Amino acid sequence: MSADATLELDAGAKTFASGLLPDLIALLRRSRRGELVAVTSHDPNLGPELEAWCRFTRNSLIDTQVEAGRTRWVLRHGEAAADLGEERPVGSRLWLYTNFDCNLSCDYCCVRSSPKTPRRALGIDRVRRIAREAAELGVKEIFVTGGEPFMLPDIGEILLACAAAAPTTVLTNGMLFAGTRLTTLRALPRERITFQISLDSPMPERHESHRGKGTWARTWKGIQKARAKGFRVRLAATVSTDAEAEDFRAFLDAQEISEENRVIRRIALRGVATEGIALARADLVPEVTITSDGVFWHPVGAEDSDLLVSREIFPLADAFAAVRSAIDREFDHRRRLAKIFNCA
Repeated sequence: MSADATLELDAGAKTFASGLLPDLIALLRRSRRGELVAVTSHDPNLGPELEAWCRFTRNSLIDTQVEAGRTRWVLRHGEAAADLGEERPVGSRLWLYTNFDCNLSCDYCCVRSSPKTPRRALGIDRVRRIAREAAELGVKEIFVTGGEPFMLPDIGEILLACAAAAPTTVLTNGMLFAGTRLTTLRALPRERITFQISLDSPMPERHESHRGKGTWARTWKGIQKARAKGFRVRLAATVSTDAEAEDFRAFLDAQEISEENRVIRRIALRGVATEGIALARADLVPEVTITSDGVFWHPVGAEDSDLLVSREIFPLADAFAAVRSAIDREFDHRRRLAKIFNCA
């Protein structure tokens, strides 16, 4: 992830022991909550102290970049929005990125998917093993995403394997339900598979400003096809503002879409997005996410090194344990900070 910042601070030779703290405070006073600010230094050892300071002051370290011997840390002023997700037992939900290629090039894609993106498929053999071990571990829900999962010729087999292990939701843009893919659709178990289809706005021009001309009508047609085949369909909107969210809610009310079948989320400043909510690892309730590259903390950053937990997927029990260990380290770090900054 490469993040732009509203304000830049060159720390020079300063550290927390030699005058950096007043400069940081002044930097935040010049910025607004939610904005990104950057600190650059020749000293890479400044990183752990900067991270500790961010955690103590309830700001977030979003990104670290090293170039030409200098390190640039990007911080978000203030905490992330409170509605990022509800807490669930770790391992109750499992996310699978079956592939990264897509038929669309959405301008906010958090994992940089597009028609030109290498597929990096998880593959049916790995999916079958994941599904089998997930059932043994008591996983309650599986989410299949991409890329666009229906780009895969074996998506039917993948979804059947997942649905045999746990109720499965497939995230899709709904635009490829034709020909052999429609045949695949007909063969899937309605009682075990839900479709979550992305429709960003009731207004085609707003949806298409992110996803491309003509996509709204094709997506709406896909929604109708999935419903006609007897599937439960959730509609999911990715929005920029509260006003856009309200427009979408009004549309869903008019369509008589129940609360449990609607998802409204803000754009995350990850992947190819140039604006949105900047999210650090500490902002995200962990949800075990598996890609062809390994195990990640959360699906919103399943391509970013700061959210990588382990390169090893199997055995799945070890992958789950690695995520739990990462959580323990996170909380242990917070406890240590409380002691470090104890004033009496």
